[in-house]
Amino acid sequence: MPSRVRELGVVPGSLPTGPLNAITDVPGIRVGQTTIDDGGDLHTGVTAIVPDGYAAGLPAAIAVGNGYGKLVGSTQVDELGVLETPVLLTGTLSVFRVADALLTWLLDRDPTATSLNPVVGETNDGFLSDIRRRPITPQHVFDALDSASTDLPAEGCVGAGTGTSALGFKAGIGTSSRAVTGGTVGALVQSNFSGTLTVLGTPIHRDPVAEPEGNSCMIVVATDLPLDARQLGRLARRAIFAMARVGSDYSPGSGDYAIAFSTARTGEGMQDRLLRNVFHAVTESTEEALLNSVTMAHTVTGFGGNTQYAVPLELVAERGQDS
Repeated sequence: MPSRVRELGVVPGSLPTGPLNAITDVPGIRVGQTTIDDGGDLHTGVTAIVPDGYAAGLPAAIAVGNGYGKLVGSTQVDELGVLETPVLLTGTLSVFRVADALLTWLLDRDPTATSLNPVVGETNDGFLSDIRRRPITPQHVFDALDSASTDLPAEGCVGAGTGTSALGFKAGIGTSSRAVTGGTVGALVQSNFSGTLTVLGTPIHRDPVAEPEGNSCMIVVATDLPLDARQLGRLARRAIFAMARVGSDYSPGSGDYAIAFSTARTGEGMQDRLLRNVFHAVTESTEEALLNSVTMAHTVTGFGGNTQYAVPLELVAERGQDS
């Protein structure tokens, strides 16, 4: 049965987690998801990260590990250091439909808006889902946004992670958090990248099978610490660094992105010398979120009869016992 890595005895890092060990431990962060799974050719969906106060603009930054992807809205975030919409994740060829539906949802809530910068990321779930059908409808997007809550988000084969794979196994959505002095750092990931699954420094190999190369990772980092856009860029880069901890090979066909934002609109950042534990919090929470995205997933047979198998949890548990 799928389990979070802590339930298997695997504890990445040393910092304490928040109460849910999830991005929703950050005050004002809600997550909603819509899953499309017809038991056959369609395994895809939408994941929405909805921060309070986005309409007023939140300090934000984006880091690009490898730019082989379609991250709608990234250049304006780079230019202004501001996030002004929820962050949505989906499958590659649906990203533009999701962005358009997000705009509709936002315009319905602000009759005076004349310019908005939707931020929508993606990974390619075409190995298990018929990606050319682009099955995401506006209602799927609306449902993800309207259902967003502060509860523990579902992980594994749900939302934007329904059809994704990572590190040789079925993967999906994962989340984790860390508590630091003055606030919380949380991460949510959509895992869909290649490499060798590595748990606390020990690799878990699998027999070679047909699987996609690369195909990307989206990482969303949220915090309530008073960080400015420059400092959030430093956090975003460290989130991408954390992919190495779980065995990413950073394939040339992989689009690896991290979006970091703060719900504290103070306009002034912390002193850089105080960021050491914040950096640890980002790498630890991202590492654990990535591992959860794998251990919470189940075996899926999808488009064209392709199958991606769940990781044997007993192997993961052994790594926890060895640490």
